[in-house]
Amino acid sequence: MPKVLLNVILVCLISALAAQAGANNLTKSQSEALLQQVSEQHLQSFAGFLTFVATKNPALAAVINAWHGDPQALDAAQQAQVFRLLGIYTRARYADEARDVLEELVAIPTFLDETVEQYNNPNFHRLASRLEALAAAFGLAFRNVDNRVYEITLPGASDEPGAGNEIVALHAHADVVPANAADWVLDNGTQLDPFTLTEIDGRLYGRGAEDNKNGIVAVMFAMRVIAQAQLPLQRTLRLLVDTTEETTGEAMPYYLERHPLPDFNIALDGGYPVIIAEKGYGTLLARFPYREAIGEGAELIHLTGGLAGNQIPGAATATLLTDDPEEAAARLQQLGANYVLLNGSDFAITATALADRVEVRVIGTSAHSSEPWTGVNPVARLFDFLYEAGHMVYMKDNHLTDAILYAVSNFGLDYTGRQLGIGFSDDFMGPLTASLTYVNVDNTGMELITNLRVPKGRDIAELQQDILDRLNEWSAVSNLPLDLALSIAEPMFRNPEGQWVQTLLDVATENLNLPREFMSSDGATSIHDLPNGVQFGLAMPGIKYTGHNDNEFKTIEQFEVDLQIVTEMMARIGTLPAM
Repeated sequence: MPKVLLNVILVCLISALAAQAGANNLTKSQSEALLQQVSEQHLQSFAGFLTFVATKNPALAAVINAWHGDPQALDAAQQAQVFRLLGIYTRARYADEARDVLEELVAIPTFLDETVEQYNNPNFHRLASRLEALAAAFGLAFRNVDNRVYEITLPGASDEPGAGNEIVALHAHADVVPANAADWVLDNGTQLDPFTLTEIDGRLYGRGAEDNKNGIVAVMFAMRVIAQAQLPLQRTLRLLVDTTEETTGEAMPYYLERHPLPDFNIALDGGYPVIIAEKGYGTLLARFPYREAIGEGAELIHLTGGLAGNQIPGAATATLLTDDPEEAAARLQQLGANYVLLNGSDFAITATALADRVEVRVIGTSAHSSEPWTGVNPVARLFDFLYEAGHMVYMKDNHLTDAILYAVSNFGLDYTGRQLGIGFSDDFMGPLTASLTYVNVDNTGMELITNLRVPKGRDIAELQQDILDRLNEWSAVSNLPLDLALSIAEPMFRNPEGQWVQTLLDVATENLNLPREFMSSDGATSIHDLPNGVQFGLAMPGIKYTGHNDNEFKTIEQFEVDLQIVTEMMARIGTLPAM
């Protein structure tokens, strides 16, 4: 189709749809049609962009002309139309620049370094310096709160008595989960660097691209545009960047002990449209003290699996000492092939002979630990395979085989807790999940973490005691001593009230063509324990979340859509007469 004809069709489509949208806001398809029409010459300012839109859309001209005259004279529906256009403008003008900033932030490896406190980690200091420079360039106030939380503020601009005193906090986080670069390989063999933002086939690969440096970028560019447009904000908008969301969670409590609790809290670290419930996060740590191997056969000397308790890894390995590595590897390779066929064929097992040992490697599919059904857990499968293989390839007993027996007996390949007898589900929040996620072996023994996500429906103290009782009973029957540590947070469930949550729902569902309903999340965010807190994006429901995964990515399209939606949301929330 000739480009001229295509442009004519798009102009007609926009005009027709805009006439239909006189009382309603632009739909997703209308917004996309408008984006096809705009060019760089129309993006020098928001005022200029509005003038361009008015020439193409007579039905919007009256609203735009009224906005140019007195923005506060518009009614709520008319303001909402202008703010949708503001979001489209942000996306059209700043998408490329925003991607450049995301690239800079991804390049800073802000994961936990256990040799230094997070607030003393030089990589976090580097990121803070970059955010401070960006804030200055965007005309925003920056404050570094003792290297725990970075605060970027756009103050309320209203002159009305008492206005501007409310604080709406937008929550994102600077820390990321670790990444094993060797496991960042695409299906076609392309090797990725987790800390280099890499564009391939419409995707932006990099640690933090989805969880959650994209959230920082979206809010800061939204603030920039809102400041440029000089919107009459009725309340202060404040970005709070957490540095310990993925680890101890201590940064936000530290901040709140020293600064006022925001009146409203919105986490851009979950899913669309609006999340009002989060499962309780739990960690079950089982420690197996070192003991000398006894018996006959190969000796299991090492296990690996996972880099953090809140991610299901892509691979797990076991190392066995043996007198005949070639024979043992061949036997284990054959057993592994049979095991894969009997257990889904959606993972792989390899056994490799080395000088005096065999390395068994299970390759699964990484996932966020809150959504274990989106991955294939290699830790669980490695343990289960070694347990079964032990009947065919003799292995000595030691603390590592103790751990395997514990894992297989109480969890197996199940991730719903039913094998242990603790499984339950809530109609709105879904099932409890319990996933083997992290293995740590040193010369004192082995630690194994099971990550729990718990919906409402059971008293948490009773659930914790139930888990400990069941495991201690198993320990007594098995005659294997267990050192257990267990913590589970209360699940979050909000009763959404107020115009602000309805506005959030409007913005997300209209822009994304989603059902207009509140949702629940399997993951927990930094607003979990804060009043008046909900999640708003930035992940789409029904699509696998790649945060915490190997090959984490954000699609370019969704990254740009997020810029648009977050800008509109902040403009509308910031100018509501009352929340």
